[in-house]
Amino acid sequence: MTALRTELCESPLGIGTPRPEFDWKITSPADTPDTRQAAYRLQVEDAVTGACVWDSGEVADERPFDARYDGSPLASSRAYRWRVRVVGDAGTRSAWSHWARFETAKLHPADLVAAWIALAQESDPDDASVATFRRELDLPAAVVRGRAYVSACGWYKLFVNGHDLTGPALVPRWTPMDHLVEYQVYDLGGLLRPGQNVLGVAVGDGRFRGGLSAFDRRRSYGDRLSAFVQVELDLADGTSVRLLSDEDWSGGRGAILRSDPMRGERRDLRLPFDDWLGDVSPARLRPVAVVPSPSGVLVAESVPRVTEVGVRSPVTVTVAPGGAQIVDFGQNLAGVVRVRLAAGAGPEVRITYSELVTPDGELETDYIQVDKAHPKFFRDDIVLNGDEHVFQPWFSIQGFRYVEIVGAQPLGPDDVRAVVLSSDLTSAGEFRCSDPRLERLESNVRWSLRSNFTDTPTDCPTRERAGWTGDIQVFAETAALLVDAQAYLRRYLVNVAAEQLPDGRIPPYIPSETSAFSGPLLDTLDAVSSSVGWGDVAVLTPWDLYLAYGDRRVLEALYVTAERWVASLDALARRGRHRSRRFTWGAGRLERWIVDQGFHWGEWLRPGEGDEEMEHNWRFGRPVVATAYFAHSSAVLARIAGVLGRDEDRVRYERQAALIRKAWRRAFVRRDGRIGDDRQDDYVRALAFGLVEERDRPAAVTRLVAQIEAGGHHLGTGFLSTGMLLPVLADHGRADLAYAVLLQETQPSWLAQIALGATTIWERWDGIDADGRPQASHNHYALGAVVSWLYHGVAGLVPTAPGWRELRIEPRLGGGLTSAAARVRTPYGTAASSWELAGGTVRLRAEVPFGTRAVVALPDGDRRLGPGVHEFRYQAPA
Repeated sequence: MTALRTELCESPLGIGTPRPEFDWKITSPADTPDTRQAAYRLQVEDAVTGACVWDSGEVADERPFDARYDGSPLASSRAYRWRVRVVGDAGTRSAWSHWARFETAKLHPADLVAAWIALAQESDPDDASVATFRRELDLPAAVVRGRAYVSACGWYKLFVNGHDLTGPALVPRWTPMDHLVEYQVYDLGGLLRPGQNVLGVAVGDGRFRGGLSAFDRRRSYGDRLSAFVQVELDLADGTSVRLLSDEDWSGGRGAILRSDPMRGERRDLRLPFDDWLGDVSPARLRPVAVVPSPSGVLVAESVPRVTEVGVRSPVTVTVAPGGAQIVDFGQNLAGVVRVRLAAGAGPEVRITYSELVTPDGELETDYIQVDKAHPKFFRDDIVLNGDEHVFQPWFSIQGFRYVEIVGAQPLGPDDVRAVVLSSDLTSAGEFRCSDPRLERLESNVRWSLRSNFTDTPTDCPTRERAGWTGDIQVFAETAALLVDAQAYLRRYLVNVAAEQLPDGRIPPYIPSETSAFSGPLLDTLDAVSSSVGWGDVAVLTPWDLYLAYGDRRVLEALYVTAERWVASLDALARRGRHRSRRFTWGAGRLERWIVDQGFHWGEWLRPGEGDEEMEHNWRFGRPVVATAYFAHSSAVLARIAGVLGRDEDRVRYERQAALIRKAWRRAFVRRDGRIGDDRQDDYVRALAFGLVEERDRPAAVTRLVAQIEAGGHHLGTGFLSTGMLLPVLADHGRADLAYAVLLQETQPSWLAQIALGATTIWERWDGIDADGRPQASHNHYALGAVVSWLYHGVAGLVPTAPGWRELRIEPRLGGGLTSAAARVRTPYGTAASSWELAGGTVRLRAEVPFGTRAVVALPDGDRRLGPGVHEFRYQAPA
């Protein structure tokens, strides 16, 4: 057994659940007849005493994951170790695995006893400067074991004797802070010494007090930065020491005068910068105040932190016509810059971030301005003191490819770096093919994921950075192919459940940026919280995680949330019965199931559409889209109920879905077979959601094909349906047309973006308009959902059972490709498919993980495969 994990993490330092789950991977020796796990046995021991706290005995289960602890209660702040052995389906018992370790955090609220501290006297509430806190600690002996449990209202850094334990990480994670506030656990081993020690914490605005979303609201959760620190030490002399944040700490402000996560940092080095971390306490520090705890429950982090995941050197450093230095890193990304500022630079340096430059080489900023009358800039400012300084912001993150630097010395390529910041998620998938443009497309989508999978999945790293629910709803399946997104999206869905509105609706982005401090959801956002495709994240994304990872736990956790969302759509449908008929063709008695109330974003941003589409949606809604999602989410909810053994619910939601589908056909399928608004997405949705009768599917496919061909093999879909377009075509016998759309080189298309220099996915198909002007975000993953078809269609690697327990190998040859390959790290191990075409012969290679089964589609019929590597040769179809 390999890759032993606890709570989806390897050797986690602080898990916050009393019933952790365990998973592992199995590699089957060649000389065993076993093909899958039939049972497992787990043992958990106290890592210090060696005492066994749980022996599961042999548990019949084919899954090498979701084995939940069921022993005696675990203690807080305790180290444990565990191991596993498995029984194969042929009866072979494996050797015990190696021991894997985990440590609990604080499992009970009463275990967290430190106070929250803030500066005693707050300045102007509009102040965005960093608060610093300090505490001296005298120790009589060496530290054997040391832990710090730390959080803040704001982003923070923890220092011990001047050593930065937090590094570039942006913590704590953005959560609905009235409900949940995360804390982190740090190992202090080796950093504390006998005698005098200094602990320091710096707190910046972060998501707590900093600017958020398109509305650029500040102080969404409060206006007073605060910190929480609980240090627990075991000393070599056998004694224990506990240090808590309280009124004995001191605090002040220093050189960082602005730390807004969007607007960046202002650092004045004429002021004290790091003197508060030294051995002598600065006289400028003052006693702190103990302040009320945040209302949110303090919980241990459960997802890898947002931190440095890469560093990029400049491609070019040029001087723009206006005199500023322009640094091009060659890749759109999210992060900050690290720049060496020479002693002769300044006296003030300004760094401005953007994704683009103008045709004449100046930094382009107009396109990301939501409010042209009150433009905002994403920049850092540094006032120098005459000394050399290496600048890297502490508490901000920007979306950029280019930076404009004014006031610095002439920069060489070694003076500046782009520090890439993202949640540190393990890569899961790889795709290769003979067309480098498609490899570039996969890379662009991967970079958009990396840029937006920060502390919550966001829409873009530039102007908004909001966790739009519709974006992740359409992209979750693709995300699970590219990275191990299970824990990350679980965390997001916990936030969704926490912020669901009392009537079951879902705010359009999560966190919703509301709190008791700042007031309820903005009226505009409340009005759009009914939108299908966005709120359906509560149903469809848990299902995507179940299909990708076999994750029953997320289905259980979100079941009530999913039910309440579907009930909110049902309430809208019921309300619609009491108003005049809106359709030119009616659903008769079934109109009770038509959703013609509430705001719905609709397909959103079809090619060429913009604000006028939203205005239309405000006035008329999108009942053809809304009712389709009502049917689809009802059907998926029925499947979820079936998985969870809720048979009465399953039957009820199956019947409901059938009635809605019937009503949808009555209302929106015309006598000539045309559907809804007669747009591409109407047919894609009808086919993907199974809304049309089997006998009517060929006509729907024919109409969809006719529209694509009439459009010169261009797609006409927006956010909701683009990811489903190519699979629908291929699954209905038109893989040739799927390739034609995929490889289209003129707008709207993916390859047109690449031809124009895109290194990430754009928010709009026309991210560069006909006049050559940029518009909207250029780093937005929603339209990148197409990458799932690169894996499933082009390479032919398709899961057919939850968690990849069964898979199908069925490459769709075409598009002039001569080879393609994909690999995915599944819960059972690595699954892979690759093919090469030469001289009319296809060489196909399939890798099937231990514990799974596969079917490979060959010209002479399907072939069933067991675990291992399998190779085939056959003549390519004409």
